[in-house]
Amino acid sequence: MAFSTDQQTMDDLNIFGRRGGSSVLQLFNRAVTRGGSDMLEELFRQPLSDAAAINRRSGTMQFFSHRREAFPFRGSGLDAIEAYLSMTDERTRLPAEQASLNGRLTALIGSDNVYKVVHQGIVALVDVVGTMQRFLETLGPGPYAEEATEIIALLNSPALSPLQRVAAGSKLSYAQVAEWDGLLRFRHRAVVKQLLRSVYLLDVYIAVAQVAGERGFCYVEALAREEGRLWLEGCYHPQLQHPVPNDLCMTADSNVLFLTGANMAGKSTLMKSLGIALYLAHLGFPVAARRMVFAVRDGLYTTINLPDNLGMGASHFYAEVLRVKKMAVELRQGRQLFIVFDELFRGTNVKDAHEATVAITSAFARKRGSMFVISTHIIEAGDELRRSGNIHFVYLPTRMEGTVPTYPYTLEDGITADRHGMIIIQNEGILDILRRATL
Repeated sequence: MAFSTDQQTMDDLNIFGRRGGSSVLQLFNRAVTRGGSDMLEELFRQPLSDAAAINRRSGTMQFFSHRREAFPFRGSGLDAIEAYLSMTDERTRLPAEQASLNGRLTALIGSDNVYKVVHQGIVALVDVVGTMQRFLETLGPGPYAEEATEIIALLNSPALSPLQRVAAGSKLSYAQVAEWDGLLRFRHRAVVKQLLRSVYLLDVYIAVAQVAGERGFCYVEALAREEGRLWLEGCYHPQLQHPVPNDLCMTADSNVLFLTGANMAGKSTLMKSLGIALYLAHLGFPVAARRMVFAVRDGLYTTINLPDNLGMGASHFYAEVLRVKKMAVELRQGRQLFIVFDELFRGTNVKDAHEATVAITSAFARKRGSMFVISTHIIEAGDELRRSGNIHFVYLPTRMEGTVPTYPYTLEDGITADRHGMIIIQNEGILDILRRATL
């Protein structure tokens, strides 16, 4: 079963961000090659839902993190190969007959420029094959061994094995270039593409391992979904300069986290931190935490910055209702999800929000195969929900230093009793400004 999510979640968590802006994806993008950058985004768009696959990828990245390996290929050489393979017109195939150089070139579309691209592409391929062969020889046993075996099989295939016999820096004759052009660009193009994907994936592994090492991210351990638990130690938001870490434990017997706290106490940031950690964990990527052990989920959905859909005439409250309905439909299908709701039903009056929060949270709590994080300002709802044994009540506190609120951003058990809204309003002098305003 494929892992599911949606655009709302991607936007909430800033997974891809806006073009040119910061994002979780860009945080990891240290790839040397353009193909590596494309491969990184491809992996980001395909979270895994199989514990074994997640652990293999996580283990491979950890393997390269310990080795502190430098990417052994030249980006310019790989660009030359891509430019070479992009010429798919049969009329650009180098003729094999032994004619004069001018005669050969006039038979080609683009003349000498085509020959130059073909020649540079094949020379670069020879270099990539040799570099990959030497690189694999330096690796011992480990999580990358299975992939290494597949790459060795590629290198020994009829398409690529002739290139292994060419000494580095050797000049290639026209006859060799023409023969290999037909072999590599046309007959065995798929094999060459497969080799390039292996190179780009290696670029990603090394780049992500470098980021994890520099930032102190941890490598995850995935459990089968039947395990039904999540353990996070020291989790924090990876894009903050001075984050405050928090611990979290969820199980089937405690599958709802009911979060309260004042505005600015850090609820939204905490929920984003958890969502990003879950998303990265299902990629098999390192996460911003000291330790993470989790049972795989079938999907991740967040509702943190839900926009009004004014084009459809939908109020914010109705948009929230539709969002909850979408989650209900997914849950009815038996999917085991991780669901985050920030300020559930903030778009309606306090009485309706209270009743709806209690009703929906209680219903979610009965779906013990899934996990839920729900924040609210309606702290009175917590008193009614205490009867459900599998809801864990936590809050982010506010500390008063005189009349000035401060926020430690550290989770505590219970439901907040903080009510400092009027203090903040008074500190800003808003009422004084209005009293002195000219009519």
